[in-house]
Amino acid sequence: MKKPRLLLHVCCAPCAAHAAKTMSEDWEVTLFFSNSNISPPEEYERRLGEARKLAVACGAPLVEDAHDHAGWLRAVAGFEREPEGGARCERCFAYNLARAARFAAGHGFDAFTTTLSVSPHKNSSAIFRAGTGFGGFLETDFKKRDGFRKSIALARELGLYRQDYCGCEFSLRGKEPARVRD
Repeated sequence: MKKPRLLLHVCCAPCAAHAAKTMSEDWEVTLFFSNSNISPPEEYERRLGEARKLAVACGAPLVEDAHDHAGWLRAVAGFEREPEGGARCERCFAYNLARAARFAAGHGFDAFTTTLSVSPHKNSSAIFRAGTGFGGFLETDFKKRDGFRKSIALARELGLYRQDYCGCEFSLRGKEPARVRD
């Protein structure tokens, strides 16, 4: 029997490692790297490279969405000073999930979801509120059943770069990022 097709929005390769493995049990998974929030451009390219590495490791196709940082900045305009985890993040979730929803609908996917929910630093309820507004969104909390720890272990096993910030320049306010974690 043919598996249904799932578009998996990838926020970063380490977070996606466990999610891709888990979802591939019941779905034909395609990874979707859509992260117009990521800045500077060198960081975006590094994270995209890691998503490519993960796609090869898990044998899943990878779709690379256009990076539209200017469009993302317009979407979060007026919320730049919001604290991490606040209203700016909710607008960011909605922006990236809208892009995933459009791609999924336009390319015959049965459903889509996001790896954002694996992070203990992200509010799954806020992510689900953003995604529920789009047809075909599958609420999947990848934190459950020790998902974050499993993602970290898989990322280490695959030698994936782990960043120490969400990707947007506003999350860096007041700190000098180490940029690399094991």
